Amino acid sequence: MDIGSVETIDEVEEPKKRRTGSFGGPGAGSGGGRDPGGGGDDPGDSGTDKIEPFNKQKSRVFTFFLLVAIMMTFGGLIAAYVVIQMNKAAEWRPFELPIQLWVSTAIIIASSVTYEFGKRSILRNDQSSAKKWLLATTVLGSAFISSQIFVWFELTRRGLYMSGNPYAGFFYLLTAIHAVHVLGGISALGSVLLRSWYPARDDEAVRKRAAIAQVVGWYWHFMGGLWIVLFVLLGFWK
Repeated sequence: MDIGSVETIDEVEEPKKRRTGSFGGPGAGSGGGRDPGGGGDDPGDSGTDKIEPFNKQKSRVFTFFLLVAIMMTFGGLIAAYVVIQMNKAAEWRPFELPIQLWVSTAIIIASSVTYEFGKRSILRNDQSSAKKWLLATTVLGSAFISSQIFVWFELTRRGLYMSGNPYAGFFYLLTAIHAVHVLGGISALGSVLLRSWYPARDDEAVRKRAAIAQVVGWYWHFMGGLWIVLFVLLGFWK
């Protein structure tokens, strides 16, 4: 009886051990599907990336530091201009500015006005109106660059170059660096225009458009104000 009892217990327990091994034993790794490390059925390991919401504070901080860097660059150039102008060196020979420079000033002021209307349309989520105003701003920005090129051509036609005349050198340098920054602003305008070309899909897209339009507006208006400073400096502080 004792031997028979032991044999009966062994026969019952052995299948239980095999069933337990099918879930947690060595064979479970090859079964796939239920092993958390395998990543088969666990929705948390599906590999999809979570889309972070747009952080408008980052774009504001980046634009702020960018404008500070630009202001420091032009501040140094303007300070050098003033120092050399006040020394009254013989090489300093101012000249009459081309009339096209007034046209450039009117164009960039108009572009600031049209951009402001476009930004307000974006804030109202008026996609159709925003597209028209932003397109007008982009065209005006391109017209400003074209106007500057005409100014440079006119100066070279007069025989005025950077070498031999510090005033002419500063004129070319200041207006050229400003034009490069305006080109960067036109690229940013193109980005805002493309985002506003079609209606927003959801509220998050509307908020993102408004935040980007705001920081690009800071940059564009800054370029307009900086141009007025340069225009007054080169035209009336000779």
